[in-house]
Amino acid sequence: MMDATPLLKLYAAARRRALQGEDAAASQARQLISLVKRAVHTKFGRDHDFARLRDVADYQAAVPLRCYEAMWREYWQPVFPVLDDCSWPGRIPLFALSSGTSQGTSKYIPCTQRMNRANSRAGMDLLVHHLANHPDSRVMGGKIFLLGGSTGLTELAAGIYGGDLSGIAVSRAPVWARRFRFPPPELALIEDWEQKIAVLSKAVLNEDIRVIAGTPSWLLIFFEHLFAVRPKLPPRLKSFFPNLELLVHGGVNFAPYRPQFNVLLEHSKAETRESYAASEGFVAVADRGPGEGMRLITDNGIFYEFIPLSELDNVSPVRHWAANLETGVDYAIALTTCAGLWSYLIGDTVRFVDHAPPRLVITGRTSYVLSSFGEHLTGEEIETAVAHAATEIGATVADFSVGTLFPGEETPRGGHLYVVEFGAQSPAAEQAKQFTDLIDRELCRCNDDYRVHRSGGFGMDPPRLVAAQKGTFVAWMKSRGRLGGQNKVPRVINDQVLFQSLRRFCHDYVATEAPSG
Repeated sequence: MMDATPLLKLYAAARRRALQGEDAAASQARQLISLVKRAVHTKFGRDHDFARLRDVADYQAAVPLRCYEAMWREYWQPVFPVLDDCSWPGRIPLFALSSGTSQGTSKYIPCTQRMNRANSRAGMDLLVHHLANHPDSRVMGGKIFLLGGSTGLTELAAGIYGGDLSGIAVSRAPVWARRFRFPPPELALIEDWEQKIAVLSKAVLNEDIRVIAGTPSWLLIFFEHLFAVRPKLPPRLKSFFPNLELLVHGGVNFAPYRPQFNVLLEHSKAETRESYAASEGFVAVADRGPGEGMRLITDNGIFYEFIPLSELDNVSPVRHWAANLETGVDYAIALTTCAGLWSYLIGDTVRFVDHAPPRLVITGRTSYVLSSFGEHLTGEEIETAVAHAATEIGATVADFSVGTLFPGEETPRGGHLYVVEFGAQSPAAEQAKQFTDLIDRELCRCNDDYRVHRSGGFGMDPPRLVAAQKGTFVAWMKSRGRLGGQNKVPRVINDQVLFQSLRRFCHDYVATEAPSG
């Protein structure tokens, strides 16, 4: 096939020049006013007097923060699925279905043609930054493999469709880009995840794959099936994709998975690059090395606000934006987009590591706080502790969840139970105890509230571990209708019904519980 890398390099050079001279605050102010002007005659625009808004301060005074439930109840549900001039001008043609990681019902996130184009441009930024790091790249000489959900869309009303975000992206991709994509339409349409993995692991053998993108946990499952197709080859990505240059990951913290991917990428020239593509919009992409933060995309149809977590429950919380954001602060992020989302809390938490240009790291979900006893653990702290403990005992983690054991027969004071599926084999009893001890010490080190509650075992018992049998999380997700695509295993489970269902599932898979410290 034609190598389109020279054309990509021309675009990348122009894009890098634009990014080098970008003023994030000025760009964001322009984006907001442009969005407000476009939506001035919508129902939402009339309700919030968009005609009189002139700047960011005017906008924030007029438009309150809203979560999905509020937008759905006040604007979308009464006319769903035909949203005409509701929160965005014209008719919404597409809805991205997002169920998050909880047990809640599906959310219908409006998606416009303008948002599709914005997502495509943001995806190009991934390649722009890759070329900056690899000027000798031939990344467009082969195909891009996106391991996502089914591209099949459901017609909700005449000319209005809903489906997985990755399906929308593939089905609405520019004509020129389709020749570079894998899988082909007939395979991308497969809805059954297990069937899809089995088919793709064979079909991909004949392709020159240069880029692979997907959620880490599902990629690992796919690679396992791929290696089984040709068991005589070394179980490394270079054996199957000798020209692989880029592995794009996102959706979850990569730290627990990095050791496994380092092994898979041995002897390969491929680099890993993180992206932040939410169902509501493409937010950021890594422009530097791993762990150095992702650059906020400030000129692409989205205006961002950042609310300190300590303020989130206030009646009138402080709302930062690109002009006054601070590094080192945990923020909830709200988006205003070219699909009719206005100061919409997407449920993610971020922290900035730079502000010229703004670079952030994802620290978790607003719901991913474990504080049954006042310990106030964040998802980031938990994931970091698990990754640290696994590294120290020489293990890898395929997936895990943590929830609360309330005081009772199992534990006198209450504490945390970690359900962990290890990558290779479950640790022996002594190693398992070491694993929970290491988690405990790391959390005591980084979180004062946790340390106080654990001091002398006065407020909380030591953490416990259930080592789940290989395949448990995949089977559990399948049983909940959450298998594959963009579905993610919940890291912190505060819903006791959901957590108990996981524990029962683990018991059915003959999981073994390690002793506490």
